[in-house]
Amino acid sequence: MKLKLGYIMLKKLSKKEAQKRIINLRKEINHHNHLYYVLDQPKISDAAWDSLKKELESLEKQYPELITPDSPTQRVGGEPLKKFKKVKHLAPVLSIEDVFDFSELESWKKYLQDFLKKRNKEKNNFTYYCERKIDGVDINLTYEKGILKQAVTRGNGLIGEDVTNNIKTIGSIPLKIKKPLDIVVRGEIFMRQKDFEVLNQKREKKGLPLYANPRNLVAGSIRQLDSRIAAQRSLDSYIFEIVSDCGQKTHQEVHQILKELGFKIDERSKYCQNLKEVKEYYKKQLERRERSSFAYDGVVVLVNDIAQQRELGRVGRSPRWARAYKFPGEQATSLVKDIVVQVGRTGALTPVAILEPTSLGGSTVSRATLHNENEIRRLGVKIKDTVIIEKAGDIIPAVVGVLKNLRTGQEKAFQMPFQCPVCQGPIVRRKGEVAHYCSNPNCFAIRLREINHFVSQKGFNVDGLGPKIVERLMAEGLIKNAADLFNLQKGDLKLLERFAEKSAKNLIEAIQKSKEVNFSNFIYALGIRHIGQQTSVDLASSFVSLEKLSQASIDYLNSLPGMGPEMANSVSAWFQKEKNIKLIEDLKKAGLKIKYPFLKQDLPWFGRKFVFTGTLSTMSRPLAANRVRNLGGRVSGNISQHTDFLVYGDSPGAKYKKAQKEGIKTLSEKEFLKFLKQND
Repeated sequence: MKLKLGYIMLKKLSKKEAQKRIINLRKEINHHNHLYYVLDQPKISDAAWDSLKKELESLEKQYPELITPDSPTQRVGGEPLKKFKKVKHLAPVLSIEDVFDFSELESWKKYLQDFLKKRNKEKNNFTYYCERKIDGVDINLTYEKGILKQAVTRGNGLIGEDVTNNIKTIGSIPLKIKKPLDIVVRGEIFMRQKDFEVLNQKREKKGLPLYANPRNLVAGSIRQLDSRIAAQRSLDSYIFEIVSDCGQKTHQEVHQILKELGFKIDERSKYCQNLKEVKEYYKKQLERRERSSFAYDGVVVLVNDIAQQRELGRVGRSPRWARAYKFPGEQATSLVKDIVVQVGRTGALTPVAILEPTSLGGSTVSRATLHNENEIRRLGVKIKDTVIIEKAGDIIPAVVGVLKNLRTGQEKAFQMPFQCPVCQGPIVRRKGEVAHYCSNPNCFAIRLREINHFVSQKGFNVDGLGPKIVERLMAEGLIKNAADLFNLQKGDLKLLERFAEKSAKNLIEAIQKSKEVNFSNFIYALGIRHIGQQTSVDLASSFVSLEKLSQASIDYLNSLPGMGPEMANSVSAWFQKEKNIKLIEDLKKAGLKIKYPFLKQDLPWFGRKFVFTGTLSTMSRPLAANRVRNLGGRVSGNISQHTDFLVYGDSPGAKYKKAQKEGIKTLSEKEFLKFLKQND
């Protein structure tokens, strides 16, 4: 054998010999990849690793038919993509609600106990599992027979983008796991501080602008159409969740299974018997934060028992069984130049501090929320005060303190207005609420926010219709509400200054195209208070039509998964208001066509209602619920007279007894799977 280019040049091998050598090389390279990227325990030099990889590349070049998707040579793709493909998540990617002090965590525990007590659950004590909340980018990974098939970004929680080629460039993510499983896992992509600094140093030498922070760089890296760019960014990962059902009983087991399969997990994650241990873990991670090689901004606290997680379910887009216990946010000081009041979509008035531009968390901020009048009084904020602003996960930072010793005597007290700053309508304060509201339903600011919400990407998604154009249309008297948009003609837009004919044509076509809308997008677009995107999807999957939703009782709405009393009251109240009834009538007259993707009459389970109880061994409840919805069925959390089937797994609860007592058809997990097979 002779050496050339730093790797072994074997004599010309036969295809059979090459295949055997390729298999052994891949196994050896993957072994050293795992040691280096996952365990941080390299056993050979980089030069030796490169030599093995170059030999493999040479053999695959000789016999390209022997290349497989899980080969280490396939981590960087070839030609750049033209665009990213949209992918619907198997189960919604939920957002975890934040808490900022230990008392909030204790309140959360009591809330969970009360929730289970109302459902007659005897087991309402909890153990916990804690993980560091890494400041990175979420990713969902799908493996088929143990081979990485697809990597999808979080997106809006329901639909993400296929970034598989970029994720393959990350050494800590296995192209092939240690068991031939069909499995979906979730994790975080991040960048270590030293790699970020090295990259910025290289850019500085070339006279290029520097990157603001590692997280933004990661987000941009995994959305590169050319995976060769992502490969240069030294990205890393931790995997923390199994979306599929692998028989895991606790979240602690989830981490054990992930490690056994070859994924990189956060070894500093910890099982905690009680909140006292959670508090100790939090303090320890806070102390270690400054010495950490990567950024994390808190601790994720989860109920460890997965059966309890399923019982607790979720509210909207947030699981009840988890909280993000955030560290004190990044802070800076600034001068309050003024305090202005913004009017929101619901009419709520929010005081906002206008600041001297200040660098905070890698970006320049010039505004900070003051939340409400009570908060201004509590802080004692005045115009021209020097204040402490904090960014703790929110897009807009908040004022958290006042440096009163720096006052000069020129500061002015702020008072909430008695009239709406936009329409001069009367301001009211509802019983039990701290916010002030504009009571004029025709307020320009409220209507503007309503229409912008209506046409947003999560609503009707009208391409090219941004807030500035909406404001111009309203100012010219061309529209008063969302329904008026659909009556616009190309000639109407000629009234708008600098609006070209082609732009007018494109906008009218986009508006008309949006008349056909999914039911969930339509519900979201209505702007019902407390109803976000995920709850809109839940409602759309639970009702046969808009008419059925509008007539639903508060009790029935409250029984649906992800709904709470406040949400149920809000939905019911919205459909009873004359203004809203007229809006729907006007939309119908304009040619609105609602699509019901969850409930098609030609689907085998159209309109049938399912309830699940007990632990399913072959799939998780969210996956089972999705299978039902894809066949036209509906899923509820509680037994009622409308229930058609109760599906039960191991250790079924009171729902099973209630179903038997009320004569509701019950299906064992085996029967349910057979039922699925017959109807798929």
